[in-house]
Amino acid sequence: MRQALSIAFLLPWLSVHAAWAATSTEPIGRIERYDAALDQIIAADAKIEKLAEGFTWAEGPVWIPTGEYLLFTDVPENTIYRWSAGQGSRVFLRPSGYAGPDTGVLREAGANGLFLERSGTVLLADSGNRLVARLDLDKKTKTPLAVNYQGRRFNSPNDVVERSDGSIYFTDPPYGLKDLNNSRVKELSFNGVFRLDPRGKITIVDDELSFPNGIALSPDERTLYVANSDPKRAIWMAYSLDADGAVVSKRLFADASDLVRSGKAGSADGLKVAAAGHLFASAPGGVLVLTAEGKRLGQIQTGEKIANCAIGDSGRFLYLTSHKILARVPLRTAAR
Repeated sequence: MRQALSIAFLLPWLSVHAAWAATSTEPIGRIERYDAALDQIIAADAKIEKLAEGFTWAEGPVWIPTGEYLLFTDVPENTIYRWSAGQGSRVFLRPSGYAGPDTGVLREAGANGLFLERSGTVLLADSGNRLVARLDLDKKTKTPLAVNYQGRRFNSPNDVVERSDGSIYFTDPPYGLKDLNNSRVKELSFNGVFRLDPRGKITIVDDELSFPNGIALSPDERTLYVANSDPKRAIWMAYSLDADGAVVSKRLFADASDLVRSGKAGSADGLKVAAAGHLFASAPGGVLVLTAEGKRLGQIQTGEKIANCAIGDSGRFLYLTSHKILARVPLRTAAR
């Protein structure tokens, strides 16, 4: 079932030496405020701190309360990193995704989005192996959960989230494949949002988004948010879920077309939802802070594209995977 991919994980140790640097608190970027309500989420004097650097494309952060550390991925380098305040950043798992020989069909070999389950395991959107898996953090072993849809392999799962009833939702754009939609190994005719229900059945949530990407649930788990990382349609969709987790309706939640037109770098990428219901959503220019109604309160700007973010330290920080760096900004609100 495995297809070939890049052997980036065999690059010399020197290529990732910077990622092992000790923690830095160098201030970077700026926080742009659109509404005074942002002060209740991020203090007016808050600074963005750079914590580590030396990555190719940092992604998929998730906070692990047991052990008090952050896991995040470097998708092109096929690596999962672990960062903590005491030890800085170091390799946690390599290869994080595909481990076979290179046959030239993969663009991104590694794992992408991560999600912490209540049991302590981590769901992993495995771009290189083109599946969704469960990662045992102690054994560092993976168990495949979603491998194909109706006998056809997924494109390259990008991000994943789980409902408390066991329903797993994930996005499947073609970013992991060379030539993207024109890849010779692409088996699905669309780029989808999928649900894996607790019984193991896979259904389509949406097959009409061009590049579905970041995904998150509202605190009450009745709304599923999905980002579309297409500059021609830079939007976020909201899907209403019934008590069993099935989609009953969908609507446009927010639109970043104006940010695209302004020429700001980045896209509608990863997102997280806080306990209070507001969203942190990667967008052109940085991470937008949005209300549950989609109103913009402000934007966190590191000066680089921000792929994704994660709430950690019992809600005290928002961690930012921003291209070649890992950063964070202090929060004033309790997190989910």
